[in-house]
Amino acid sequence: MAHDVIATCPVCAHELVVTRLRCGECGTTIEGEFGVGRFGRLTRDQTQVLESFLRSRGNLRDMERELGISYPTVRARVEALVRALGFGPRDEPDAPAPAAADDSQTGRREVLERLARHELSAEQAAEAIRALGRDAR
Repeated sequence: MAHDVIATCPVCAHELVVTRLRCGECGTTIEGEFGVGRFGRLTRDQTQVLESFLRSRGNLRDMERELGISYPTVRARVEALVRALGFGPRDEPDAPAPAAADDSQTGRREVLERLARHELSAEQAAEAIRALGRDAR
């Protein structure tokens, strides 16, 4: 039975790479370093939100009913999914660029929000906050 591949190391929380691919039909094996792709890095919860989004054709009210969560929570999870896929926050027109200190605060806030939504473990959140501190130097 095939299992879903994990993309994050359970020991150090860094990204894993796939080093071997095998065809189940003919047995061909390919070795090297392969990424899991942006969708492979999603958590189970994020995948559930994505699937619900697709099933509902992007209708957040339908997602609210399907997932059994409030509309603001649906919006927050969709926004977190967008960021997790690497699309970043929506640009606000005519908004001034934030200062580095603001970026650090925003980054910490986002990490804590992801921790609260159980998208990160406590260890992953701590490492992400430490990394923000290193990047600010």
